[in-house]
Amino acid sequence: MGEENQTYVTEFVFLGLSQDPHTQVLLFLLFLIIYLLTVLGNLLIVVLIHIDSRLHTPMYFFLRNLSFADLCFSTTTVPQVLAHFLVKRKTISFAGCSTQIVVLLLVGCTECALLAVMSYDRYVAVCKPLRYSTIMTHWVCAQLAIGSWASGAFVSLVDTTFTLCLPYRGNNVINHFFCEPPALLKLASADTYRTEMAIFAMGVAILLAPVCLILVSYWNIISTVIQMQAGEGRLKAFSTCGSHLTVVVLFYGSAIFAYMRPNSKIMNERDKVISVFYSAVTPMLNPIIYSLRNKDVKGALRRVTAK
Repeated sequence: MGEENQTYVTEFVFLGLSQDPHTQVLLFLLFLIIYLLTVLGNLLIVVLIHIDSRLHTPMYFFLRNLSFADLCFSTTTVPQVLAHFLVKRKTISFAGCSTQIVVLLLVGCTECALLAVMSYDRYVAVCKPLRYSTIMTHWVCAQLAIGSWASGAFVSLVDTTFTLCLPYRGNNVINHFFCEPPALLKLASADTYRTEMAIFAMGVAILLAPVCLILVSYWNIISTVIQMQAGEGRLKAFSTCGSHLTVVVLFYGSAIFAYMRPNSKIMNERDKVISVFYSAVTPMLNPIIYSLRNKDVKGALRRVTAK
């Protein structure tokens, strides 16, 4: 009877990353720098790929989609986190929390699919170079990009539906700094087993399946590179794949840790640090990794600044 008398939650209160005022000021400055670098870096890549005709290739087409997804991913969480560093009571409405979960899952899962698609693109480029232009046509690239966004939308719909259909009564304090299913499930007033299984199944589809595709692609890439006679050819092949592989390790490692393990009723500091990594740090690192390790992107930047 006591649970039935509790009203449904209309807003959530975040505990955030720290309760210490001085620490919050330092975190505000740190997150502000991270967000500015994220926006500038990803916007720069999107604009460069759009205006430089030399970058109108399948690899950069997928990179532009990835940068756009990173931009949306970071913008969904970091501005709110910045605002919460400046206030004592960190709240978000139920509708705002729901929207945040939908967008986060949409762009996050799309990024998972895009990274797998980019590994396939690198596999074709290295292992089947003579057939690359006939395999990776504009139509095929468009279908792969649309499929990536569609898969992200499907996983987002399933996870959001299962998470938000649970009853949330009484306790509305989230030991986290933004809304995502693992954090929200800890407040549910009902058994979460079915929801956890649904999220796990979607995780297998959008995390583990792409990882397997990426591993197979890179196994074939490495085997092909080893068989190359010229050392220069090996170096070029590894350089084109090194940036993508670095991003894959950073993003998938943190995402799998957060979503592919048994749910606990306690959100600890380690969980929040991992969430910081894939929600804020990785979107900032992606454009830096691709621009610093990629001669084409640096060449496009030089041509644009020269104009």
